[in-house]
Amino acid sequence: MTSNKPTPLDATHFDSKARQWDENPLFRERGQKIARAIRETVPLHRKMSALDYGCGTGLLSFPLKDELGDILLADSSSGMLDVLAEKIAAQGAGNMTPVKLDLLVDPPLAQRFDLIYTSMTLHHVPDTDYILRVFHDLLKPGGYLCVADLDKEDGSFHGVEVDVHHGFDQSELSQRAAQAGFADMRFQTVFSIAKEHETGPRDYPVFLMTARRGA
Repeated sequence: MTSNKPTPLDATHFDSKARQWDENPLFRERGQKIARAIRETVPLHRKMSALDYGCGTGLLSFPLKDELGDILLADSSSGMLDVLAEKIAAQGAGNMTPVKLDLLVDPPLAQRFDLIYTSMTLHHVPDTDYILRVFHDLLKPGGYLCVADLDKEDGSFHGVEVDVHHGFDQSELSQRAAQAGFADMRFQTVFSIAKEHETGPRDYPVFLMTARRGA
């Protein structure tokens, strides 16, 4: 008897991938491209405090670390955080602090940030509206939110059997962000992921949404 229950991509899944994560040139390029888009959209400065949520091995934060102040790098995967901590030590990145954190279940942070960014994480979060409200509450007035994730797709990116959001419709996500209290939502396509399927290659665009908490 087979189960139709969707397969979660949980912390254990990412723990098993952590040691090989940085070997994927696509992941490295994606981090660089998203970092460049954030740099071009948000006026970064060395006194800016930041939260990288769903940080993985830090492929988005390392390109930005010299343009920001203190960065809290949060993930639910211990394996990813172990690799990240080794990289922080190797590079002497004193402004980067890794922490194991799941904002859906852990106590709320007391800290507030000037910038929150997250890459390819939102589609793994079951309750989009809730996490957007949490991000809003964690930002200082006038703070920036940057979300990089997949455009709406048919489920073929991870597979329809995997328990994730199949990308996001930009207008719908913008409305959800507005309901969470954000303003000035802007979208741009920053990357495209090519995947081979039985029917041939397919491109999956990745957008960057920037938004602000009201001042």
